[in-house]
Amino acid sequence: VESLAAQVNGQALIDEELLDEVTGLCEWPKAVMGSFDDGFLEVPPEVLIETMQKHQKYFALRSSDGQLLPRFITISNIESLDEGQVRSGNERVIRPRFSDAAFFWTQDLKRPLEAYAPRLKHVVFQKKLGSLAEKSSRVSQISRYLAGLLGLDEELAARAAHLAKCDLMTQMIFEFGSLQGIMGRYYAQRSGEDPCLCAAMEEQYLPRHAGDRLPESGCGQVLSIADKLDTLVGIFAIGERPSGVKDPYALRRASIGLLRILIETPIDLDLREILDFAAEELRERVEAKQAAEEVFQYVMERLKGYYHDKQIGSDIVDAVLSIGVTKPSDIDARVFAVQAYLGLPEAASLTAANKRIRNILRKSGEVAPEFVDPRYLVEGTEKKFAKRLIELQDVVACRLDARDYEGALAVLASLRGDVDAFFNDIMVMVDEPKLRSSRLGLLRSMEKLFLGVADISRLQ
Repeated sequence: VESLAAQVNGQALIDEELLDEVTGLCEWPKAVMGSFDDGFLEVPPEVLIETMQKHQKYFALRSSDGQLLPRFITISNIESLDEGQVRSGNERVIRPRFSDAAFFWTQDLKRPLEAYAPRLKHVVFQKKLGSLAEKSSRVSQISRYLAGLLGLDEELAARAAHLAKCDLMTQMIFEFGSLQGIMGRYYAQRSGEDPCLCAAMEEQYLPRHAGDRLPESGCGQVLSIADKLDTLVGIFAIGERPSGVKDPYALRRASIGLLRILIETPIDLDLREILDFAAEELRERVEAKQAAEEVFQYVMERLKGYYHDKQIGSDIVDAVLSIGVTKPSDIDARVFAVQAYLGLPEAASLTAANKRIRNILRKSGEVAPEFVDPRYLVEGTEKKFAKRLIELQDVVACRLDARDYEGALAVLASLRGDVDAFFNDIMVMVDEPKLRSSRLGLLRSMEKLFLGVADISRLQ
């Protein structure tokens, strides 16, 4: 196929699934090139490619500048004595399919995209959650809210959500369902909509699968997040949480997609807060407040798999999540900071010390003071330790405010010698109450500094 395409200075679009399928269909493969009327190139190229690949098992061709060529390559299962007959037969078959596509395109363009919105009232999204029109209304309000948080155009975000599902009502999508969103972008462009909104029509479905690209426009990011929030909270609220391999609403994919957008873009949104807002928008259909918390926990559980693919251990994720961080972009920064911390020579000793501190504080049965009171300390080692902790508090606080978590942990790593000396020289649980309380306060102060980033005691 590639060799034949090169003869006309073209590049074949090799879809891996199509290549596997055609390979399985043929015992004696012979590539044959055909052509079609270049007038059909007025139809969006995605439609023509979809027709060639899905219906006819053809390979489409494009030029060096990325434009679709009026040619295709089919694979014959025989080396024909008259290749021209094979070519003309395939050209004859593809013509009516392209004619149908051109007809759908022309008919759909007779009205603006917004004109299809009333039809959404007659299509059920989910019987307990209402029609697609109701879903669009909820997503519109969520999009307006998110745009406000991010300093984006609220009206444009709301309108993008209003038009997002309209292309589902067009003739083209009835025939080519996999082009939802893509055709919405074309129809929005032809309707004179804002470029950001047009991009959002396609980007609302991103990422479609693992490794897929993410929305790039502000409207697309907001719409994609809003749509996923409404679906996740709504489906959980009606008791359809995924179980085992059963996930008819693709909630696992929606969860990972939501995390990827928030983390990899990154977008600084509090997941718990935006889920609560989405739950409130569902109030006319279903009580979803509890579902919002369930979705939050469900999405957080997906993080372990997300970071496992990046060769980051689940204990690191646990260490960060245990301190109650609710912004995925912030979680990501902390996870990589802890990963870097584990590479420091002081890490093993300080991690063990944090575990020991946690056990002492838990078993003491006392409420340790939040701050060090050096007046009641008597030994030189503990006084030095207290002084170091006080000195580092402002330094660490500045690093945390700047979200320089790796820097904060690097500063705290310098405590190793003081911590080792403290545990070698000092008995914490002495009889004298004020001295015991002061020493517990020392440990509590150190633990608090580390908890500004993660619960290091959870690391293996």
